[in-house]
Amino acid sequence: MTGKPGRAGAVPVSDLATALLDPVLRKRAGMTVGLVQSWDEIVGTRLAASTRPERIAWPRRMQEDDPFEPATLIIACEGAMALRLQHETGEIIGRVNAFLGFQAIGRIKIVQKPVTIPQNNVPRPPRTLRPDEAKRLAGTVGKIEDDGLRAALERLGRSVIGSKG
Repeated sequence: MTGKPGRAGAVPVSDLATALLDPVLRKRAGMTVGLVQSWDEIVGTRLAASTRPERIAWPRRMQEDDPFEPATLIIACEGAMALRLQHETGEIIGRVNAFLGFQAIGRIKIVQKPVTIPQNNVPRPPRTLRPDEAKRLAGTVGKIEDDGLRAALERLGRSVIGSKG
């Protein structure tokens, strides 16, 4: 396999991940991966930095012919940004509904909790490889014909080997 672009059957990894995660997210949180991925475009970068959609709570319908009622979008938000989010709920409801393509959301519930990753949990970059490790890695990926694939696997190898003690 040479990994040339345009090969029949090649599928981007992001499409595979979305296909796998979308049904799970839809079942557990009532929303799609697309909403989570597009959150910064929907609410803007300033709000997106300290908020995230948690789930969509759909009202229960006793019978199939009961009228449709819009759902509640539950948004996790950090501290003081909750007030700003509360002031913009009308606009956010409109943008989320436009994104979804119908009047799915009728109200927003704000849940205050940490959203950003604490700085002490950010992984350290891998260490520089010793000459013998770099030589062994180069020998392992050296026979791969596709330049892009070879470079990507070499970066992956450096990361894996460099993260080990």
